[in-house]
Amino acid sequence: MTIKVGVFVDSENVRRSGGYHLRYDVLRRFAERGDRTLVHLNTYMAFDKELAEKDSEYARKSYTHQQIARQFGWKVNIRDTRRITNDEGQTTIEGNSNLSIAVDVLLQAEHLDEILLVTGDGDFLPLVSAIQNRGRRVELLGFDHVSTQLQRQVDAFHSGFLTPNLIPIAYEPKNAWGRTGSCVRGVCTKWFAEKGYGFLSFLDRIDDNSWITNTRVKESPWTSAFCHINEISSDVNEEDLIHGDTVLEFYIQESPQDADGLIAQNVRLVQA
Repeated sequence: MTIKVGVFVDSENVRRSGGYHLRYDVLRRFAERGDRTLVHLNTYMAFDKELAEKDSEYARKSYTHQQIARQFGWKVNIRDTRRITNDEGQTTIEGNSNLSIAVDVLLQAEHLDEILLVTGDGDFLPLVSAIQNRGRRVELLGFDHVSTQLQRQVDAFHSGFLTPNLIPIAYEPKNAWGRTGSCVRGVCTKWFAEKGYGFLSFLDRIDDNSWITNTRVKESPWTSAFCHINEISSDVNEEDLIHGDTVLEFYIQESPQDADGLIAQNVRLVQA
C-alpha cells in the first residue's frame, strides 16, 4: 500500500533550533522512506527585504538557500519579515509562517495519508489534533527545544540530529556517516556506572524500521558501539548517559578486541 505524504518545513524555527544547514535532499529521502510517495514538499522561509537591500551577502545567501531547496523539488514559500516598533522604541523582526503552514496543511491533508511536520513549535498542537481527528497520521521531525506536548501528541517523533547526514558535521566536511573513522550522532542505550563503560547506538541508514532499536535484529538500522568512560568529554555527565534521550556526537572506530565490533571515541554533548 502506497502512503501519500506531505512535508511542511518551518524553516525559521528549524534554523533557530539546531537545524541550521539542514540538507533538503536528505530530508526528501527521509520523507519517502518505505512505501511513501511524496505528494507535497513545502518549506516556509523568511526573507528580510530591508536587510537584503543593505547587505548583499545576506541577499546572496538567502537566494542561494532558496534555490538549493527548489533544485531538490521543494516548493519554497517566502514570507517577508516585518519590523515592529513598540512604545519604548524597541524594534523586533517578525517572520512567523505558522498561519501559512496551518492553512496549507488543512487544505492539502484531504489528499494525503500522512503529514510530516518539521518544526519544534508547540503552537502547532491544535493543528496536529485537528489533522489526526480527520484520520491522518502526523509525524514530527525536530532538533532542539521541541515542544514536549507536541512530541506526545504526534504519532511519531524523529530527532533530526540522529537522522544520518541531515545536519552536516561542521568540522568534518567530508564525513562519511557510519563508516570507520566517521563522526556520527547517537544515544546511550546502556551504561554501567560501576564498571565505567556502556554502549552507544546510532542510525547507520535512513530506514522505516528505526523503531527496531535492538541492534541484534537484522532489520534494525541501529548500530552499537562500545564506549569507555575515558572517551566521555567533561560536558557529559552520568545523568545524560542514563537518560537515554540525550543526543551525543562521537567518532567510531573498529574494536581491537571484537572483529565485528565498534568503539566510540571523543564523545561529546549535542543536545541536553
